[in-house]
Order: sequence, then C-alpha cells, then structure tokens
Amino acid sequence: MANVRLEDIKRRFNNVTAIEDISFEIPDGEFWVLVGPSGCGKSTILRTIAGLETATSGKLFIGERLVNNIPARQRDVAMVFQNYALYPHMTVAQNIAFGLQMRKVDSKIVQERVVNVARSLSLDHLLDRKPKQLSGGQQQRVALGRAIAREPQVFLLDEPLSNLDAQLRDDTRAELKQLHQSLGITTIYVTHDQVEAMTLADKIVVLNHGRIQQIGDPQTIYACPANQMVATFLGSPPMNILSAIYKNNAFDVSGQLLEIPSNLSESLHLHQGQNVDLGIRPEHIQIDTNSELRTHNTALLSVEVKVLEPLGRETLIRASLLGSSGVLNIQVAGNVRLHPGDRLSLQLDLSQLFLFDPNTGDRIWPEK
Repeated sequence: MANVRLEDIKRRFNNVTAIEDISFEIPDGEFWVLVGPSGCGKSTILRTIAGLETATSGKLFIGERLVNNIPARQRDVAMVFQNYALYPHMTVAQNIAFGLQMRKVDSKIVQERVVNVARSLSLDHLLDRKPKQLSGGQQQRVALGRAIAREPQVFLLDEPLSNLDAQLRDDTRAELKQLHQSLGITTIYVTHDQVEAMTLADKIVVLNHGRIQQIGDPQTIYACPANQMVATFLGSPPMNILSAIYKNNAFDVSGQLLEIPSNLSESLHLHQGQNVDLGIRPEHIQIDTNSELRTHNTALLSVEVKVLEPLGRETLIRASLLGSSGVLNIQVAGNVRLHPGDRLSLQLDLSQLFLFDPNTGDRIWPEK
C-alpha cells in the first residue's frame, strides 16, 4: 500500500489541454473519488496515474517513488475498467488468476489467493463459470477480484458501476465500501455520479474543464461549496440558483423582494444595485402555512407548481417564480397534496443562503 502524490500535472493532446495544474496527495489507505461532468479530465488523471497516459509536465509519485518514466506494468497498481475487460474464454477462476500467472507467481500461491478472493466477494460458487454465464454484478466482482488478487499498492476504478441497474449499483457500492474497509488499500475512484462520490469517498476531488474546483470530505463540500459549479453538481436535487439584484436590505428576484434582516445585510458587504446569484438547497425551503411560525431568518417567495414527482416518503416539486421562467426545486413530505397550477408562498431559510458572483461563479457568501 502507498500514498499517491501529484504535483502540477498537466496533460495536453496536441493543442487541447485535458488537465492542468493538478496537485493533491492521497494518504495511504484512503478512498478518494474524482468526480465531475463528462470531459472534465477525471479519467485522464486516472489513466495518467496508471501509466496509460504520459503527463506532459509535472511529477507523479506512488509511495516515495517518482513514476513518470516507469511503465504501467511496473507501477504496482491495479485498474478496474468500466467494461470489466474479462476474458470470455476463461472461467472466473482463470480470470482472477490471470494477472498473477503473468507475473510468474507460484501456482500454489495463485490458487490460495483465488480461493480467498472469491470467498470474500461471494464468487466461490461461480469459479467454474465463464463471463457470459454471469450477471452484470457478478462480472463486476470478478473484475474487482482480479485486481484484488494482485495485492497492489493502489486500486484505480474507472466508473466501474455505470453498466449496472439501479438496485445492483446500490448493492455493489455497499460491497465496495466494505471491501475497502477490510483491505485498506489506497483507492482512487472515478465517477460522474455525485451519489456514488458522496457515499463512497473519504475525500472528493471535484473537477471541471480539466481543473480542480474543490477538495474535501463529502459533508464539507456539500455544506461549503467553493463555487457555483460545485454547489449545483453535488446534491440531488441540486441547489437552486436565483438571479437577484441587491436593493435596500432586500434581494429583487424577478420583481419579488426577499427582505433580509439588517444584521445579515450588513455582513454581506454588498453595494446597491449589485447583481448576485442566490443559492439555496431544496431542503431549506418550506411551504409557508402559518405566519406565526415565521422567524426573522426567513424570507418569502411566491411560485406556481409546474411538476410533481412523488417519491414515496417525499415529493419533489418543480415550481416557477411568478412572473419569471426561473425554476425552483422543493422537497416536501410525501403526504402533502398539491396539483400543477397551485400557487404557493415559500419560506427560504436565510441562514442557509449562499451568494455567488454571477461572472466568475465564486462563492462570496458565506465568506471563505
């Protein structure tokens, strides 16, 4: 096992920069997730660590060893691909053993590892089957088993669950987390699925346009996003963003005024007429039903219900601001009865409000 350190890594393809100024260090034994939209550079980073891509500049260390010029087969990392890459003519046992046999490991040791790995992944009753006889989840576990059997210093997983159905993806995600807890091998996991990132990671690296946007543990990134991209990417449903103009201790949102307490207004350090983007998560919006329960930390906004998405325990409402095409996502209890076209007054919890610069997307409140 080993730590992984990247120092100012850049990767260019002709005139296109795929990743730039990538620097972070993963401590030995931690599970880190690289997350971001398609084309953000996360797979390029993973392939560079694996040795399948060569960094244009910068330094890459696995443990204390500089590996920039060391070929992939000598880096002691194991990579699990999105398409599993199993050999169709081999049995489960042969697929798991293949990497060890290529390294001329003693046959007795190979057999022991295959049996132990298969047992840990609940594959011991499938060792004589071939990939076409397995479900998608079983094939995924075989690919993981092949990587585990090598006992590498680092695991690299490139969207390994994307081909599974929803229930199987949830089950396999839990198995992955338990597996990491038992093995303690440094793991780097790539996904575009923010739910996977939040549930699996010790630390998340959020990427966009080939650059790091924020690094932190899941709860910190969710609660304190560095910019609007991070705020809207992590969270399901995503954070609501409303364009507003600051006027006399209030925000003008499409002609509606959100009154804010004077003590909060003073701490914002905004000037009259300043344009800002307001961010608030759906769970911090409530339907206003009782004026006596309002607090000084709430503001009211009028909307019209457009779409209802019942999810059982809760219902997701998509509503538009009156007089505007702006859309808000709201979460309410599943027993709330509403219909498209209903008009609602919403309470926004101002203590959970974020302000972003509309030009740069950077967070300007709460202050960093």
